[in-house]
Amino acid sequence: MDFGSLPCELEEIRQEVEGYARTKGLDYPDVRFVMLDFNQMNQVAAYDGFPSRYPHWRFGMECERLRKSYAWGLHRIYEMVVNTDPCYAYLLVSNLEIDQKLVMAHVYGHADFFKNNLWFAHTNRRMMDDSANHGTRIRRYIDQFGLETVETFIDRCLSLDNLIDLHSTGIRRLASRPDFGVEEDEHNTGRMPSKDYMDNYINPPAYLESMREQRKQEKIKVKNLPAHPQRDVLLFLLENARLEPWQQDILAIVREEAYYFAPQRQTKIMNEGWASYWHSHIMTRHALKEGELIDYADHHSGTMATSPGRLNPYKLGIELFRDVEDRWNRGAFGAEYEECEDLRMRAKWDRQAGLGKQKIFEVRRIYNDIGFIDEFLTPEFAQQHNLFTYRYNSRTNQYEVESRDFADIKRQLLFQLTNFGEPIIEVVEANYQNRGELYLVHHWEETDLRHDYAQATLENLFALWGRPVHIETAIQSKGTSLFSYNGHQHEQRALQKPLVR
Repeated sequence: MDFGSLPCELEEIRQEVEGYARTKGLDYPDVRFVMLDFNQMNQVAAYDGFPSRYPHWRFGMECERLRKSYAWGLHRIYEMVVNTDPCYAYLLVSNLEIDQKLVMAHVYGHADFFKNNLWFAHTNRRMMDDSANHGTRIRRYIDQFGLETVETFIDRCLSLDNLIDLHSTGIRRLASRPDFGVEEDEHNTGRMPSKDYMDNYINPPAYLESMREQRKQEKIKVKNLPAHPQRDVLLFLLENARLEPWQQDILAIVREEAYYFAPQRQTKIMNEGWASYWHSHIMTRHALKEGELIDYADHHSGTMATSPGRLNPYKLGIELFRDVEDRWNRGAFGAEYEECEDLRMRAKWDRQAGLGKQKIFEVRRIYNDIGFIDEFLTPEFAQQHNLFTYRYNSRTNQYEVESRDFADIKRQLLFQLTNFGEPIIEVVEANYQNRGELYLVHHWEETDLRHDYAQATLENLFALWGRPVHIETAIQSKGTSLFSYNGHQHEQRALQKPLVR
């Protein structure tokens, strides 16, 4: 793949757009643009932007899906940008000049977000090189153990790559394997120094016995594995499952890449909204030339289009950033504004604060999508942009408006964003019933586990753990249940009360 320089006319456009981006205060690493035709773009997109990634059948299927979708006019990839240092951005050769200009402005917005948003602070900026190394190692395993064996194991790891702890990169946690240190003399546990003739008074035998028993119980509790519920299931398996060295390496690769992509999923609305805000600002105020307005408006409006039952992160993100900028410019925030109950006065509120730009840069730095929506989505915004919740009517085969209540709208948005709308599952016991069986707990949030997904997850966990696996969960209106798999058959039984907490 050619990572060389851009054609002269595009390099001039790039320098122009970058000049505007710098003057607006955007801060980003070096951005390297690569020209691709639509076949190359689909291939790179299938690999999530990393052309030297490890081989796997799902990448081939995704490439074929993108190729057919492009051929039938169902989609068009205008650009793709990779969070590395330097950033790599892929441009489609067949784009019009106005498209390339818009895309470059959009890319510089992404690059600024990648560098400055705190949720990306722990991401691997050398993933372009590391993904190539991952690919090399896995190709060696394929040569050594066979394609089917390695690919089957990768399948199982990928099916579990959502069982990570999204917050673990910023929190120091205890190791899964406890460090017991130097063994204590249990006979002397709790004993105070004393003369022989005073020993029975200073160290009563009954007290020493109770201290020894307490210490035994504490040791039993510490030796429970894990000592505390662990949400990073992949790390737990990596540290404790009986895997071959090559299997450990592949599991570590899948886990590392899952953490690399997690911040992008956590900030999809903000990231796309920020990039869209800046491409719109740069294009409409500086970069547009006479004769380019219609094409720009057509392509920009296509990106912002919405449809029933589908959240458009570009549209929601850009409008919410604009709303924050407007409110902080007008001073429409704080106790005085919040306590004002006159809707007309709130609509006309303008204290000439002029803090809008400063605020949106602050928001870009601190928040992820959940905090962004929770903090800045307002009833006025929801009403202005006609937000409401949808419900699919199977009888009419159509989406219908379910609610226009702001609380319902916000609740549904936050529910979709929390853990990406996926179940939260923790390992709580690795020696269930003293038989080396793995016991997990699903944190139920008014949504049941899909039965088929739960069974597939159990089967793949069993393949890595090597012993029976159980997941405790709740089923709406039916109480707590336990799903189990022993390597041969699945079992589901009701629990009177949770077995493990």
